Amino acid sequence: MRVVHFGHACVLLDTGSTRILIDPGTFSSGFEDVQDLDAVLITHQHYDHLDVERLPKLLAANPQAQLIVDEGSAPSVDNPTVAQPGDVFKVGDTTVKVVGGRHAMIHEDIPIVPNTAYVVGDGAFYHPGDSLFVPDEDVDVLGLPAGAPWLRLGEAVDFMRAIKPRTAVPIHEKLLSMPENAYRMFDMLKPEGTEVRPLTLGEETAV
Repeated sequence: MRVVHFGHACVLLDTGSTRILIDPGTFSSGFEDVQDLDAVLITHQHYDHLDVERLPKLLAANPQAQLIVDEGSAPSVDNPTVAQPGDVFKVGDTTVKVVGGRHAMIHEDIPIVPNTAYVVGDGAFYHPGDSLFVPDEDVDVLGLPAGAPWLRLGEAVDFMRAIKPRTAVPIHEKLLSMPENAYRMFDMLKPEGTEVRPLTLGEETAV
């Protein structure tokens, strides 16, 4: 699989036969020029994961792409397929399983919104959105959240250790002034057999 990280939560997955873009949000750049998409997946409604201003241009350039969203995002977009935990979709020849269902708690006074995490390609890539949900499947490549109002670094480390991926690709880093510090801690505290691999933004990388 080849992956492009457009910053923060937005990643493009290319299996060689299927191209899937996940969470094109306002903190990410360059995704609106992506073409030949088979699907766009949205984990939840927060603006850093769903840019409602740029999404229509992206979909217009990719009229064949499925738009799959959580129930909280559905009212903000046109003609989506709404994903629920337990659903399994076929995107081209790639299976997408929906897991999780709830955003991690930011504060008890802030309502918890839906969050659909996606296991792509029978565990080839896992995007948790804003959650630390551990799926039943083995995960080869994990999109590992690095910094958020709902996240402590130790929680991210424990999440990585629980999943034990072959490769952990840090995402959700735009709120950190020095994300390399988090990456260094991830590398120091990673489980045996896991490589922590920060990606160069906008550059396609085989993982």
